[in-house]
Amino acid sequence: MKLRIIALLLVALPIASQAQLGGKLFNKVKNKVDQRVDKKVDTQIDKSLDEIEGKETAKPAEATSAQPEPETKPADPGLKSFAKYDFVPGEVVIYSNDFATDNMGELPTGWNTSGNGVVSTIGSLKGNWLQLYQNAAFLSDNKDSFSENFTVEFDLVLRRANPKAAFPMLGFGVMSTGALPTTDNSLVRDHNKCFALDLKLQPGDYNGSHMHLETYSKNVRYLGTDIKQYPKLQNYFNQTVHIAMQIQKERLRVWVNEDKMYDLPKAIPADTICNQIYFYVKSSNARDEETGYSVGNFKIAKGLPDTRHKLVEEGKFSTTGILFDINSATIKPESTGVLRELADVLTKFSDIKVLIVGHTDSDGNDASNLELSKKRAEAVKQILIKDYSIDATRLSSDGKGEKEPAGDNKTKAGKAQNRRVEFIKV
Repeated sequence: MKLRIIALLLVALPIASQAQLGGKLFNKVKNKVDQRVDKKVDTQIDKSLDEIEGKETAKPAEATSAQPEPETKPADPGLKSFAKYDFVPGEVVIYSNDFATDNMGELPTGWNTSGNGVVSTIGSLKGNWLQLYQNAAFLSDNKDSFSENFTVEFDLVLRRANPKAAFPMLGFGVMSTGALPTTDNSLVRDHNKCFALDLKLQPGDYNGSHMHLETYSKNVRYLGTDIKQYPKLQNYFNQTVHIAMQIQKERLRVWVNEDKMYDLPKAIPADTICNQIYFYVKSSNARDEETGYSVGNFKIAKGLPDTRHKLVEEGKFSTTGILFDINSATIKPESTGVLRELADVLTKFSDIKVLIVGHTDSDGNDASNLELSKKRAEAVKQILIKDYSIDATRLSSDGKGEKEPAGDNKTKAGKAQNRRVEFIKV
Protein backbone atom coordinates (compact mmCIF):
# COMPACT_ATOMS: atom_id res chain seq x y z
CA MET A 1 0.00 0.00 0.00
CA LYS A 2 2.86 2.38 0.92
CA LEU A 3 4.63 1.74 -2.40
CA ARG A 4 1.43 2.48 -4.31
CA ILE A 5 0.94 5.81 -2.52
CA ILE A 6 4.59 6.76 -3.15
CA ALA A 7 4.23 5.99 -6.84
CA LEU A 8 1.07 8.09 -7.16
CA LEU A 9 2.73 11.06 -5.43
CA LEU A 10 5.80 10.86 -7.67
CA VAL A 11 3.59 10.92 -10.75
CA ALA A 12 1.60 13.90 -9.39
CA LEU A 13 4.70 16.01 -8.70
CA PRO A 14 6.03 18.31 -11.47
CA ILE A 15 8.49 16.64 -13.90
CA ALA A 16 11.06 19.39 -13.26
CA SER A 17 11.12 18.59 -9.57
CA GLN A 18 11.63 14.88 -10.29
CA ALA A 19 14.53 15.58 -12.60
CA GLN A 20 16.26 18.01 -10.27
CA LEU A 21 15.95 15.98 -7.06
CA GLY A 22 16.16 12.39 -8.31
CA GLY A 23 16.75 9.95 -5.44
CA LYS A 24 16.37 12.68 -2.83
CA LEU A 25 12.77 13.21 -3.98
CA PHE A 26 12.00 9.49 -3.62
CA ASN A 27 13.40 9.40 -0.09
CA LYS A 28 11.53 12.59 0.92
CA VAL A 29 8.21 11.25 -0.35
CA LYS A 30 8.85 7.86 1.33
CA ASN A 31 9.61 9.52 4.69
CA LYS A 32 6.49 11.69 4.47
CA VAL A 33 4.28 8.69 3.71
CA ASP A 34 5.86 6.75 6.60
CA GLN A 35 5.10 9.62 8.99
CA ARG A 36 1.47 9.88 7.92
CA VAL A 37 0.89 6.12 8.13
CA ASP A 38 2.60 5.88 11.53
CA LYS A 39 0.44 8.72 12.84
CA LYS A 40 -2.76 6.99 11.78
CA VAL A 41 -1.61 3.71 13.31
CA ASP A 42 -0.76 5.46 16.60
CA THR A 43 -4.19 7.11 16.66
CA GLN A 44 -5.97 3.79 16.12
CA ILE A 45 -3.86 2.07 18.83
CA ASP A 46 -4.68 4.88 21.31
CA LYS A 47 -8.36 4.58 20.50
CA SER A 48 -8.36 0.82 21.02
CA LEU A 49 -6.51 1.15 24.34
CA ASP A 50 -8.99 3.77 25.54
CA GLU A 51 -11.90 1.47 24.74
CA ILE A 52 -10.26 -1.42 26.58
CA GLU A 53 -9.61 0.80 29.64
CA GLY A 54 -13.19 2.14 29.58
CA LYS A 55 -12.25 5.74 28.82
CA GLU A 56 -14.62 8.08 26.95
CA THR A 57 -13.15 9.55 23.81
CA ALA A 58 -14.16 12.94 22.46
CA LYS A 59 -15.80 12.97 19.07
CA PRO A 60 -13.62 14.57 16.42
CA ALA A 61 -14.77 17.96 15.21
CA GLU A 62 -16.53 17.94 11.87
CA ALA A 63 -14.63 19.52 9.04
CA THR A 64 -16.06 22.86 7.99
CA SER A 65 -15.16 25.65 5.63
CA ALA A 66 -16.92 28.27 7.79
CA GLN A 67 -15.08 31.16 9.41
CA PRO A 68 -14.19 30.92 13.12
CA GLU A 69 -16.91 31.87 15.61
CA PRO A 70 -16.92 35.58 16.50
CA GLU A 71 -15.99 36.71 19.97
CA THR A 72 -19.62 36.65 21.08
CA LYS A 73 -22.60 34.70 19.81
CA PRO A 74 -25.16 36.94 18.09
CA ALA A 75 -28.58 37.18 19.67
CA ASP A 76 -31.60 35.72 17.86
CA PRO A 77 -32.78 38.49 15.50
CA GLY A 78 -36.26 37.03 15.03
CA LEU A 79 -39.56 38.39 16.35
CA LYS A 80 -39.57 35.81 19.15
CA SER A 81 -36.43 37.36 20.61
CA PHE A 82 -38.57 40.47 21.34
CA ALA A 83 -41.39 38.52 22.97
CA LYS A 84 -41.40 40.79 26.05
CA TYR A 85 -41.13 44.04 24.09
CA ASP A 86 -44.06 46.38 24.82
CA PHE A 87 -42.79 49.66 23.38
CA VAL A 88 -45.29 51.49 21.16
CA PRO A 89 -44.10 54.60 19.26
CA GLY A 90 -45.89 57.94 19.08
CA GLU A 91 -48.40 58.76 16.36
CA VAL A 92 -46.81 61.61 14.40
CA VAL A 93 -43.18 61.49 13.25
CA ILE A 94 -41.45 64.82 13.93
CA TYR A 95 -37.84 63.80 13.31
CA SER A 96 -36.30 61.05 11.19
CA ASN A 97 -32.76 60.51 9.93
CA ASP A 98 -31.03 57.53 8.34
CA PHE A 99 -28.14 59.56 6.81
CA ALA A 100 -29.01 58.17 3.36
CA THR A 101 -28.34 61.49 1.60
CA ASP A 102 -25.31 62.61 3.63
CA ASN A 103 -21.75 62.56 2.28
CA MET A 104 -19.53 59.68 3.34
CA GLY A 105 -16.63 60.65 5.59
CA GLU A 106 -18.29 63.88 6.79
CA LEU A 107 -20.44 64.95 9.73
CA PRO A 108 -24.14 64.84 8.73
CA THR A 109 -25.61 68.09 7.47
CA GLY A 110 -26.98 70.20 10.32
CA TRP A 111 -25.39 68.15 13.12
CA ASN A 112 -22.94 69.78 15.52
CA THR A 113 -19.99 68.37 17.48
CA SER A 114 -17.16 69.35 19.79
CA GLY A 115 -14.89 66.77 18.16
CA ASN A 116 -15.35 64.56 15.14
CA GLY A 117 -17.85 62.16 13.64
CA VAL A 118 -18.39 60.82 10.12
CA VAL A 119 -21.05 59.08 8.07
CA SER A 120 -19.90 55.59 7.07
CA THR A 121 -21.04 52.07 6.27
CA ILE A 122 -20.43 49.08 8.55
CA GLY A 123 -19.58 45.75 6.95
CA SER A 124 -22.70 43.77 6.06
CA LEU A 125 -25.07 46.01 8.06
CA LYS A 126 -27.54 47.84 5.84
CA GLY A 127 -27.68 51.61 5.48
CA ASN A 128 -25.48 54.51 6.54
CA TRP A 129 -24.28 55.19 10.07
CA LEU A 130 -22.84 58.10 12.04
CA GLN A 131 -19.56 57.01 13.60
CA LEU A 132 -18.99 58.80 16.91
CA TYR A 133 -15.36 59.49 17.78
CA GLN A 134 -13.92 59.67 21.30
CA ASN A 135 -13.67 62.89 23.32
CA ALA A 136 -16.59 64.44 21.48
CA ALA A 137 -20.21 65.51 22.02
CA PHE A 138 -22.88 65.59 19.30
CA LEU A 139 -26.18 67.42 18.71
CA SER A 140 -28.69 66.40 16.06
CA ASP A 141 -30.12 68.74 13.43
CA ASN A 142 -33.63 68.65 14.94
CA LYS A 143 -35.35 72.03 15.40
CA ASP A 144 -38.88 71.06 16.52
CA SER A 145 -40.43 70.53 19.95
CA PHE A 146 -41.03 66.94 21.04
CA SER A 147 -44.13 67.88 23.12
CA GLU A 148 -45.03 66.43 26.56
CA ASN A 149 -45.59 62.91 25.23
CA PHE A 150 -43.12 61.51 22.73
CA THR A 151 -40.97 58.53 21.81
CA VAL A 152 -37.38 58.24 20.62
CA GLU A 153 -35.92 55.33 18.66
CA PHE A 154 -32.53 54.72 17.10
CA ASP A 155 -30.13 51.88 16.34
CA LEU A 156 -26.75 51.62 18.02
CA VAL A 157 -23.76 49.56 16.88
CA LEU A 158 -21.03 48.64 19.36
CA ARG A 159 -18.11 48.36 16.95
CA ARG A 160 -15.26 46.12 18.09
CA ALA A 161 -12.47 45.23 15.68
CA ASN A 162 -9.99 44.38 18.43
CA PRO A 163 -11.40 41.91 21.03
CA LYS A 164 -8.94 43.18 23.63
CA ALA A 165 -9.76 46.88 23.14
CA ALA A 166 -11.75 48.62 25.87
CA PHE A 167 -14.91 50.54 25.06
CA PRO A 168 -15.09 54.20 26.05
CA MET A 169 -18.20 55.27 27.94
CA LEU A 170 -21.14 56.42 25.80
CA GLY A 171 -23.66 58.97 27.05
CA PHE A 172 -26.89 59.94 25.31
CA GLY A 173 -30.33 61.34 25.98
CA VAL A 174 -32.79 64.13 25.31
CA MET A 175 -32.70 67.71 26.50
CA SER A 176 -34.73 70.88 26.72
CA THR A 177 -32.82 73.87 25.41
CA GLY A 178 -35.13 76.45 27.01
CA ALA A 179 -34.86 79.82 25.27
CA LEU A 180 -31.83 78.69 23.24
CA PRO A 181 -32.19 77.29 19.71
CA THR A 182 -31.69 73.53 19.52
CA THR A 183 -28.40 73.89 17.63
CA ASP A 184 -26.77 76.51 19.89
CA ASN A 185 -23.01 75.91 20.18
CA SER A 186 -23.00 76.18 23.99
CA LEU A 187 -25.20 73.07 24.23
CA VAL A 188 -22.43 70.90 22.80
CA ARG A 189 -20.29 71.62 25.86
CA ASP A 190 -23.03 71.88 28.48
CA HIS A 191 -26.10 69.77 27.77
CA ASN A 192 -27.32 70.02 31.41
CA LYS A 193 -27.79 73.81 31.47
CA CYS A 194 -31.60 73.62 31.04
CA PHE A 195 -32.78 70.00 31.33
CA ALA A 196 -31.13 66.76 30.27
CA LEU A 197 -31.88 63.07 30.54
CA ASP A 198 -28.47 61.39 30.63
CA LEU A 199 -28.05 57.63 30.11
CA LYS A 200 -24.47 56.41 30.49
CA LEU A 201 -23.63 53.08 28.84
CA GLN A 202 -20.45 51.10 29.51
CA PRO A 203 -20.07 47.84 27.55
CA GLY A 204 -17.51 45.18 28.47
CA ASP A 205 -16.11 46.88 31.56
CA TYR A 206 -14.02 44.86 34.04
CA ASN A 207 -17.20 44.70 36.17
CA GLY A 208 -19.24 43.66 33.15
CA SER A 209 -21.51 45.75 30.94
CA HIS A 210 -23.62 48.24 32.88
CA MET A 211 -25.55 51.50 32.66
CA HIS A 212 -26.48 54.44 34.84
CA LEU A 213 -29.29 56.96 34.31
CA GLU A 214 -29.54 60.50 35.69
CA THR A 215 -31.64 63.55 34.91
CA TYR A 216 -30.55 67.16 35.45
CA SER A 217 -32.42 70.44 35.75
CA LYS A 218 -30.32 73.62 35.41
CA ASN A 219 -27.10 71.71 36.12
CA VAL A 220 -28.51 70.23 39.35
CA ARG A 221 -29.17 66.49 39.50
CA TYR A 222 -32.92 65.90 39.59
CA LEU A 223 -32.89 62.08 39.69
CA GLY A 224 -30.16 59.44 39.94
CA THR A 225 -30.35 55.67 39.66
CA ASP A 226 -28.05 52.93 40.89
CA ILE A 227 -25.69 51.28 38.42
CA LYS A 228 -27.62 48.60 36.54
CA GLN A 229 -25.69 45.54 35.39
CA TYR A 230 -26.50 44.37 31.86
CA PRO A 231 -24.23 41.45 30.88
CA LYS A 232 -26.43 40.63 27.88
CA LEU A 233 -25.06 43.72 26.12
CA GLN A 234 -21.85 41.84 25.35
CA ASN A 235 -23.86 39.51 23.08
CA TYR A 236 -24.52 42.39 20.71
CA PHE A 237 -21.02 43.50 19.72
CA ASN A 238 -20.84 44.37 15.98
CA GLN A 239 -24.59 44.16 15.43
CA THR A 240 -27.49 46.55 15.84
CA VAL A 241 -28.93 47.32 19.27
CA HIS A 242 -32.33 49.03 19.23
CA ILE A 243 -32.75 51.83 21.77
CA ALA A 244 -36.24 53.11 22.58
CA MET A 245 -37.41 55.77 25.02
CA GLN A 246 -40.96 56.79 25.90
CA ILE A 247 -41.68 60.02 27.76
CA GLN A 248 -45.18 60.69 29.12
CA LYS A 249 -44.98 64.03 30.93
CA GLU A 250 -42.94 63.13 34.05
CA ARG A 251 -42.66 59.40 33.33
CA LEU A 252 -39.73 57.80 31.53
CA ARG A 253 -39.36 54.30 30.12
CA VAL A 254 -36.23 52.99 28.39
CA TRP A 255 -35.73 49.79 26.41
CA VAL A 256 -32.52 48.20 25.15
CA ASN A 257 -33.64 45.73 22.51
CA GLU A 258 -36.46 43.73 24.15
CA ASP A 259 -35.45 44.55 27.74
CA LYS A 260 -37.22 47.34 29.62
CA MET A 261 -34.34 48.81 31.62
CA TYR A 262 -36.14 51.72 33.32
CA ASP A 263 -39.70 52.70 34.19
CA LEU A 264 -39.41 55.84 36.30
CA PRO A 265 -42.65 57.71 37.15
CA LYS A 266 -40.95 60.95 38.32
CA ALA A 267 -37.84 61.25 36.17
CA ILE A 268 -38.66 64.54 34.46
CA PRO A 269 -39.73 67.84 36.04
CA ALA A 270 -43.34 68.81 35.31
CA ASP A 271 -43.95 71.06 32.30
CA THR A 272 -40.56 70.22 30.72
CA ILE A 273 -40.69 70.28 26.93
CA CYS A 274 -37.74 68.47 25.31
CA ASN A 275 -36.56 69.36 21.83
CA GLN A 276 -33.12 67.84 21.19
CA ILE A 277 -31.23 64.55 21.26
CA TYR A 278 -27.52 64.40 22.04
CA PHE A 279 -24.57 61.98 22.39
CA TYR A 280 -21.11 62.12 23.87
CA VAL A 281 -18.21 59.66 23.96
CA LYS A 282 -15.50 59.66 26.60
CA SER A 283 -11.93 58.43 25.97
CA SER A 284 -10.32 55.00 26.38
CA ASN A 285 -6.91 53.46 25.76
CA ALA A 286 -8.17 52.08 22.44
CA ARG A 287 -8.09 53.80 19.07
CA ASP A 288 -11.32 54.81 17.33
CA GLU A 289 -10.76 52.19 14.62
CA GLU A 290 -10.44 49.45 17.27
CA THR A 291 -13.64 50.07 19.17
CA GLY A 292 -16.42 52.63 19.36
CA TYR A 293 -20.02 53.50 18.53
CA SER A 294 -22.15 54.19 15.47
CA VAL A 295 -25.78 55.34 15.44
CA GLY A 296 -28.51 55.49 12.83
CA ASN A 297 -32.19 55.03 11.90
CA PHE A 298 -33.51 57.81 14.14
CA LYS A 299 -37.22 58.31 14.63
CA ILE A 300 -38.87 60.67 17.11
CA ALA A 301 -42.67 60.75 17.25
CA LYS A 302 -45.13 62.64 19.42
CA GLY A 303 -48.54 61.76 20.79
CA LEU A 304 -50.01 58.70 22.49
CA PRO A 305 -51.53 56.19 20.08
CA ASP A 306 -54.89 54.76 21.17
CA THR A 307 -55.24 51.61 19.11
CA ARG A 308 -58.56 50.49 20.59
CA HIS A 309 -60.31 53.86 20.20
CA LYS A 310 -58.95 54.51 16.73
CA LEU A 311 -59.80 51.07 15.31
CA VAL A 312 -63.00 50.14 17.17
CA GLU A 313 -64.68 53.53 17.39
CA GLU A 314 -63.20 55.52 14.52
CA GLY A 315 -62.78 52.51 12.23
CA LYS A 316 -59.17 53.19 11.24
CA PHE A 317 -55.76 52.90 12.88
CA SER A 318 -52.46 53.85 11.22
CA THR A 319 -48.97 53.21 12.57
CA THR A 320 -45.35 53.84 11.61
CA GLY A 321 -44.33 51.42 14.37
CA ILE A 322 -44.28 48.29 12.23
CA LEU A 323 -40.78 48.36 10.80
CA PHE A 324 -39.32 46.46 7.86
CA ASP A 325 -35.87 45.77 6.50
CA ILE A 326 -34.83 48.18 3.73
CA ASN A 327 -36.73 47.47 0.49
CA SER A 328 -38.06 44.27 2.04
CA ALA A 329 -41.23 42.79 3.55
CA THR A 330 -39.27 41.25 6.44
CA ILE A 331 -40.71 42.60 9.71
CA LYS A 332 -38.18 43.81 12.28
CA PRO A 333 -38.47 42.48 15.85
CA GLU A 334 -38.89 46.05 17.17
CA SER A 335 -42.43 45.90 15.75
CA THR A 336 -43.55 43.43 18.42
CA GLY A 337 -45.08 45.99 20.80
CA VAL A 338 -47.40 47.43 18.13
CA LEU A 339 -48.34 44.01 16.78
CA ARG A 340 -49.17 42.68 20.25
CA GLU A 341 -51.31 45.71 21.08
CA LEU A 342 -53.21 45.37 17.82
CA ALA A 343 -53.68 41.62 18.33
CA ASP A 344 -55.07 42.27 21.82
CA VAL A 345 -57.71 44.58 20.37
CA LEU A 346 -58.64 42.07 17.66
CA THR A 347 -58.85 39.27 20.24
CA LYS A 348 -61.10 41.28 22.55
CA PHE A 349 -63.38 42.48 19.73
CA SER A 350 -63.70 39.17 17.90
CA ASP A 351 -66.44 40.36 15.54
CA ILE A 352 -64.21 42.96 13.85
CA LYS A 353 -62.79 42.28 10.40
CA VAL A 354 -59.83 44.31 9.22
CA LEU A 355 -58.25 45.32 5.92
CA ILE A 356 -54.49 45.77 6.29
CA VAL A 357 -53.06 48.35 3.89
CA GLY A 358 -49.36 49.00 3.28
CA HIS A 359 -47.98 52.42 2.29
CA THR A 360 -44.52 53.60 1.18
CA ASP A 361 -42.73 56.89 0.62
CA SER A 362 -42.08 58.16 -2.92
CA ASP A 363 -38.46 57.00 -3.22
CA GLY A 364 -37.92 54.54 -6.06
CA ASN A 365 -40.12 53.19 -8.81
CA ASP A 366 -43.92 53.58 -8.51
CA ALA A 367 -44.66 50.01 -9.54
CA SER A 368 -42.02 48.60 -7.21
CA ASN A 369 -43.38 50.64 -4.31
CA LEU A 370 -46.88 49.37 -4.97
CA GLU A 371 -45.72 45.76 -5.00
CA LEU A 372 -43.63 46.28 -1.86
CA SER A 373 -46.57 47.82 0.01
CA LYS A 374 -48.74 44.81 -0.83
CA LYS A 375 -46.07 42.35 0.32
CA ARG A 376 -45.61 44.22 3.59
CA ALA A 377 -49.35 44.24 4.31
CA GLU A 378 -49.51 40.52 3.60
CA ALA A 379 -46.52 39.92 5.91
CA VAL A 380 -48.35 41.70 8.74
CA LYS A 381 -51.45 39.63 8.07
CA GLN A 382 -49.48 36.38 8.26
CA ILE A 383 -47.78 37.40 11.52
CA LEU A 384 -51.15 38.12 13.13
CA ILE A 385 -52.44 34.73 12.01
CA LYS A 386 -49.40 32.62 12.91
CA ASP A 387 -48.01 34.36 16.00
CA TYR A 388 -51.17 35.81 17.55
CA SER A 389 -53.82 33.25 16.46
CA ILE A 390 -56.11 35.77 14.75
CA ASP A 391 -58.62 34.00 12.50
CA ALA A 392 -57.49 34.33 8.87
CA THR A 393 -61.08 34.93 7.71
CA ARG A 394 -61.09 38.22 9.63
CA LEU A 395 -58.05 39.64 7.81
CA SER A 396 -57.41 40.83 4.26
CA SER A 397 -54.51 42.82 2.84
CA ASP A 398 -53.72 45.34 0.11
CA GLY A 399 -51.16 48.00 -0.73
CA LYS A 400 -51.33 51.58 -1.97
CA GLY A 401 -47.63 52.21 -2.57
CA GLU A 402 -46.95 55.96 -2.57
CA LYS A 403 -50.44 56.98 -3.78
CA GLU A 404 -51.84 58.22 -0.45
CA PRO A 405 -49.10 60.12 1.44
CA ALA A 406 -49.71 61.17 5.05
CA GLY A 407 -46.68 63.48 5.11
CA ASP A 408 -44.48 65.56 2.83
CA ASN A 409 -42.22 63.32 0.73
CA LYS A 410 -39.77 66.21 0.42
CA THR A 411 -38.77 65.91 4.11
CA LYS A 412 -37.24 63.02 6.05
CA ALA A 413 -39.95 63.19 8.73
CA GLY A 414 -42.65 63.21 6.04
CA LYS A 415 -41.19 60.17 4.35
CA ALA A 416 -41.05 58.33 7.67
CA GLN A 417 -44.73 59.18 8.26
CA ASN A 418 -45.60 57.79 4.83
CA ARG A 419 -43.91 54.45 5.54
CA ARG A 420 -46.85 53.12 7.49
CA VAL A 421 -49.34 50.29 7.86
CA GLU A 422 -53.04 51.08 8.06
CA PHE A 423 -55.78 48.94 9.64
CA ILE A 424 -59.31 49.63 8.40
CA LYS A 425 -62.43 48.10 9.96
CA VAL A 426 -64.61 46.48 7.27
